[in-house]
Amino acid sequence: MEIKIGVTGWGDHDSLYPDRIHSSKKMRQYCTHFPIVEIDSSYYSIMPQSNYQKWVNQTTADFSFIVKAYGGITGHSRQTYSKEEQILLLTPFLESIQPLIEANKLKGILFQFPPWFNCKKENVELLRTLKSKLKGLPAILEFRNQTWFYPKFYEQTLKFMEDEGWIHSICDEPQAGNGSIPIVLHPTNPNLTLIRFHGRNIYGWNHNGQDNWREVRYLYRYNEEELYEWVERIEQLSKNTKEICILFNNNSGGDAADNAKQLMKLLGIEFGPSSTEQLELF
Repeated sequence: MEIKIGVTGWGDHDSLYPDRIHSSKKMRQYCTHFPIVEIDSSYYSIMPQSNYQKWVNQTTADFSFIVKAYGGITGHSRQTYSKEEQILLLTPFLESIQPLIEANKLKGILFQFPPWFNCKKENVELLRTLKSKLKGLPAILEFRNQTWFYPKFYEQTLKFMEDEGWIHSICDEPQAGNGSIPIVLHPTNPNLTLIRFHGRNIYGWNHNGQDNWREVRYLYRYNEEELYEWVERIEQLSKNTKEICILFNNNSGGDAADNAKQLMKLLGIEFGPSSTEQLELF
């Protein structure tokens, strides 16, 4: 069983980089710290293939990416799309990430749905349709609405994910009412499980309508006791999945990279590209 740990994005983690490093060199430097990263810029727009090709070229052979699906597909966009239009947006999005697929560096596509995406038949059908159009690409599902894990839907939700082949994104996040989900320690795909650490800042989580919500939403630093809780959980999850990827998203205050390295230490994980890869990289 393999465990890979990284963070969301690579540009804002100051503790990873020398002072005054140019932004164009950060991806190369990032590879010396972690074997995986989440691309979140893909959530805001469907980017050109050239962006992905550049990142393929800047990373080591065994490096991998989790790509966050465009927000128009998952219903986050300010523009209102019909369900049919959401499905149609999947085609240009998949075309844009072809360089990752061809380079065998796509670990998975993360479909994170919004707090208003609740458990109802219409939304279940959208998930089923989206999954059918991915043509076997690894698809990760993350909910932000608690109804999916209400007692009356809990088993059905997990069985649906298993039957459809969705990879479960297990979240550590504030328990802040209906717009958050509990920790559900249940892999739904035998090949991969994702864990995302969003912090536990309840105030920031519930105040996303304010001007500074981006600065405070993920403002949280896990202490060692909180991270150590996950050592046993990860061991439990490893019995039912071949690989676990872990991403820290708590970077409003620059804490994600430090917490990621702290968890690696607790799990006894050492990471560093081979000397040959480093020479090629720089």
